[in-house]
Parts: sequence; structure tokens; C-alpha cells
Amino acid sequence: MFETLLIANRGEIACRVAATARRMGLRTVAVYSDADADARHVAACDMAVHIGGAEPGASYLRAEAILEAARQTGAHAIHPGYGFLSENESFARACADAGIVFVGPPASAIAAMGSKSAAKALMEKAGVPLVPGYHGDNQDPDFLRQQADAIGYPVLIKASAGGGGKGMRIVNSSVEFDDALASCKREAASSFGDDRVLIERYLQKPRHIEIQVFADSLGNYVHLFERDCSVQRRHQKVIEEAPAPGMTAERRQAMGEAAIAAARAVGYVGAGTVEFIAEPDGRFYFMEMNTRLQVEHPVTELITGQDLVEWQLRVAAGEALPLQQEQLRLDGHAIEARIYAENPEKGFLPSIGTLSTLEFPEHTEFSWGAIRVDGGVRNGDTITPFYDPMIAKLIVHGRDRDQARARMLRALGDMRVAGLQTNIAFLRRLIADQAFASADLDTGLIERRHDSLFPASSQLPDDILALAATAALQTQGYAGSHSHVTTPASDPWSVADGWRVSGQHKRELEFLDAEGQVLSLELRCDDGHWQYTRNGQSQSLEWTASESRPGRQQLRLRLGGRDCHGDVVIQGETLTVYRNGESHIVRLHDAVAHAQDEGSDHGGSLTAPMPGKIIAVAVAAGDAVKSGDVLLVMEAMKMEHTIVSPRDGVVEEVFFQPGDQVTDGTELIAIKEA
Repeated sequence: MFETLLIANRGEIACRVAATARRMGLRTVAVYSDADADARHVAACDMAVHIGGAEPGASYLRAEAILEAARQTGAHAIHPGYGFLSENESFARACADAGIVFVGPPASAIAAMGSKSAAKALMEKAGVPLVPGYHGDNQDPDFLRQQADAIGYPVLIKASAGGGGKGMRIVNSSVEFDDALASCKREAASSFGDDRVLIERYLQKPRHIEIQVFADSLGNYVHLFERDCSVQRRHQKVIEEAPAPGMTAERRQAMGEAAIAAARAVGYVGAGTVEFIAEPDGRFYFMEMNTRLQVEHPVTELITGQDLVEWQLRVAAGEALPLQQEQLRLDGHAIEARIYAENPEKGFLPSIGTLSTLEFPEHTEFSWGAIRVDGGVRNGDTITPFYDPMIAKLIVHGRDRDQARARMLRALGDMRVAGLQTNIAFLRRLIADQAFASADLDTGLIERRHDSLFPASSQLPDDILALAATAALQTQGYAGSHSHVTTPASDPWSVADGWRVSGQHKRELEFLDAEGQVLSLELRCDDGHWQYTRNGQSQSLEWTASESRPGRQQLRLRLGGRDCHGDVVIQGETLTVYRNGESHIVRLHDAVAHAQDEGSDHGGSLTAPMPGKIIAVAVAAGDAVKSGDVLLVMEAMKMEHTIVSPRDGVVEEVFFQPGDQVTDGTELIAIKEA
């Protein structure tokens, strides 16, 4: 076994590898960019080397900088994690040339599976079933459209060198094809440095099922069963589980054998994932092979009891696989949810900001347990626009799917995250949804269940507003019925408790909800007794509070005779209320302070929804545009975001060009209404 391991990645996978390597007695080396100098993965390793600027192209994608870091620190092996250089044939070959062990398959296997088109041709020869489509070298747009027309719509355009849901477009008709192809090629070139694509028939109500395979350099191959990754948005996985619901022993064996045949066909070594698309009748087709560890590998670890990172390191050191196929067993059910800094209600736009609060339910880290958390950020860290906005992976294990699902619901409800938007509430609705609960799964589930997963916004209930209001009063020194927050009595004139000679006091509060609606209420104290009034309806109010930590109130209320309790995290004017497993964000609204904001006129401008880079501009000053016309395309968090015109009009000015970086809220284009 080698002694020193360099981890050529960041975030939770770098922390995960460091944890296993430390347990195995290895020294670890982290690499970091300008944006990651204080990152958790840097602290998790024994040594750290700076490799460049914040953007991946200036740091984590610089193969020579990473190899130089390995030489400087005497690293004997490099673990590439996933993403970045993990599936880069040239990097794997450069490691071999430098005499450094690449913890992954040989460069030849990466090359064979790196092109989706070439891989499908190889799989066809190996007898692995394929989806009907075009996988050839001719990339002429007219020719590709003709192939799509012949296959029949809908079709899927996929980047040949792609992965992770990037460089993929569903096309429903021939007239949509050219624009979708151009967009797909741009994203493929940006993400993978290769704009070649393939065309496939888009299957109706398919499931995405993948098989974890492992091979050693001695010719041994096994599969560690399947994962169901059907629940997706924008072709990116949201929920993963193992084993796949409804999987029969016969189908599991057939898919496992097909996956091993695929691995054998390229002389594979190490951890890999063979991904299949499956139809409702049980037929399955090869999609691609990811020649690396997958983000969702923890669910396989929890149902098999095996540490896949340890397997990787042992195989890379020349050892045999720890177990043979007949020794592997399934135990229970595991579900993984990806916790992202994003706003599902606004098209899953990434949310940039500082994690002012980050608390998980009681859990294990990078190990086994009923609840496990794999994370790469800490309380106080910043989610930047340079990398994937994942906060953590929440993984649960149960004796069966129902118990695992119940544990996931509870664990999500116990999370406390503040400072930015997250997908936690959306994940709870998804896990609780009838279709997911009954395992009615397919890759279109989120779109199919849109109305239940994205309920129409309604006014916040009184208990949420009462929690927010009492938390705000607590920070100003007011006390409830039996508050545990005490105010020093040495200076009674500084106590802001609303004391009046008459014994009466009134506070009027205004909050802004997530939609920007103003919510008004009144709190009146009469001789120590509080009344809560909203929309003309008054209720008695009593509360007790304890400050569990600075900026966080734990409150118990009795509102109109009903008991309720919750936590409130306060950050400036923003209050995040946690109650019954859900979170609600409101802002204290000062009508005087924000009067000029309300009077501002931004009606003719379009602003950036997030920080990012302009990669395409479709209009120029003087152009007439209609509502829905594409104006420009931004790239942020490794994804393309298309900005369209909200109205008919004429472009007055375009403020940025391709290649320009913009910040959140920056004016991009001015449009004069027609």
C-alpha cells in the first residue's frame, strides 16, 4: 500500500476520501484554489498545496499543477474524486508517465467509455442492449437533424463526452432541433472541452437504474447491486436509493451480468458505474459508463456494508478485490438526498451566500448508521458561484424502504440551514409525495407531480408569524410569560421591555414573505398580558423563550389557546422559522427605510438572477423582441441559464458581452416596451 495520497478534488468527496485514508493510516494531501483556502477539505488533510485561481479552469482542471503538487509532497497516488479530472484520459496517462498511481481505471478504459458514441459501438459488440439512435462521427447539424427525424420524436441530444446531466436536451419536434443542438454543443464544449453529440430515442416514463461494478488488476469482476436514480431534475439526480424498488432477482442478475460484460469489454480496473435506462416492461438499455466513483455511492455502502473508497485504494495498490460475487449480500434499504443551495420555486436557481446556520440531525459522518451525512462545508462557510452548490448529502438506512423513507422525512425536518435558500422543504415534499411513497418512479416524476411538489403560495399561518414576531421582540429585550432570556438589571433605563406607567404598550410589525408580500400584525401588551392581532382578528399570546445560541431562539407559544413551538434563526432583518419539519423565511420590513426602494423604477431592465459568466448574447441594441425571445445565456454553477424577454419591446442597450463576469442583480439588458 502506498503511504501518501493526494486528493485532486474538493468538497464532500475530498473529505470522504480523507476520512477513509486516515483510517487506513495514509498521509493525505489536499489541493485548493483561491476560493478554497479555508475550506473543510483543506483542514481534513495532513498537507495542502495551492494550485491556482477560483475558477476550475485555473485550478482543479490544471493537470500539471496537480502533478507538481504530488511531486512536491512526495505523494505516491492521486485520488481524483468525481468531476474535474476524474474521467480525463490525458490526466490518467500523465499520472502513469510520472510514476504516480491514479486511483481509477487505466487511461484506455477512460478513453473507451469517454465518448458515448464509441462506448455504445463497443457495447453493441459486447452484446449489451442499446437504445435506438445515432452514435456516429458525422456532426453536421443538418445530418443530425435528419437522423433525429428518422428516429422519431421526442429525441434526446447528449454530449458524447458528457456526464452529470450536462450537455443534454430533449427535443420534441424537428423545428426545435437546431436551437437545442446549438445550446447542447455550447454546454458540452464548456463543460468537457468536446462539443460532439449523439442522438437517441427519448423513452417514455423510463427509470434510471445503475449498477456499481468493481474490478481488480488480477482479472476479478463483481457488481455491488443496483441503485435507482430515477428522480431527477434537468437530468441531474435528486434522490437515489438502493436497492431499486420492484427489482426482481432475475432482472438484477441480468443487469449485473450486462454491467460486468461492459466492464470486461474495456479491461476495467477499479470502481465504475454502468448506467441503464429501463422501460416499464422491464427492458433495459445501456446509457453510459461513469469511469469513477459516483456521488450516490453511500447508498451502496449502506446496503452492502462495504467501504467503496477503501476498495478503490486497495485495488489501486494492486490488491485483489476484498470479496467475490457470492460473498456480497443486500441488507435493508438506503436513500440519499442531495442538499443544495438553490431555490426550487424559481427553477432551481443556485443560491449564493454564507451558511450562517448549518445544523444536521444526529448522525455519523462518512460511515455507517441509521442517518449519515457526507458534507464538505461547515457553519460559516460561503457557497460561491465557482463550484457545484451542494451543501451535503443526507443518507438514511432502514430495514426496508418504508422505514428508510420515514427516517429521511424526520432527518430533513431536523435540519437547520440559514443564510441562503435550500431545497430542503422541496425534498420533504418529494419524499412524502404519493408517487414516491408508492415507488411510482420515472425520470419525469418531478414534472409529472409538479402541482403537488410546487403548491401555490398561500399566506403564512398565524403560528409562523407569531413565532417570528416574538423572536423579534426577544432580541429587543421584551419578555414573554416565563422567558429564560434575562436582561442585566444594573441599568433599568436601558431595558427595552416596553414598560409604561399605564401598563399598556403596542407594537406594530410588518414582515415580507418569500413573495415580497407585506404581512402586518399588531402585538399589544396590557398589564403584562399580550394580544396578537392580524387582519382584525385578536388572540391571546403567551410565550417562553430560550436562546440556545447567539442569534437563535427556541420558542414555545400559546396562541389563542393553542400550543405551538419552533426555532427562529435571526440574521439581521431576516428570520428563518422552523416548525413541524418545515422552514419559512420572512424579513422585518421598515416601511420608512425601504420607501425609496419601493419607488424605484426597474421596469425596463433585466438583471442577473445569480453571479455567473455571459456565454452568448442573441440580441443587439435596436433589435425588436417578443415576450419569450432568448436574449442571452449565462453560465453559473456549471449549468447554462437562458434569459428571455419578459415583454414585447425594443432592445435599448446590451451591457455585457460573452466572457464577461456578472454579479447577482446586475442589469444585463435594457428593453423599451413597444
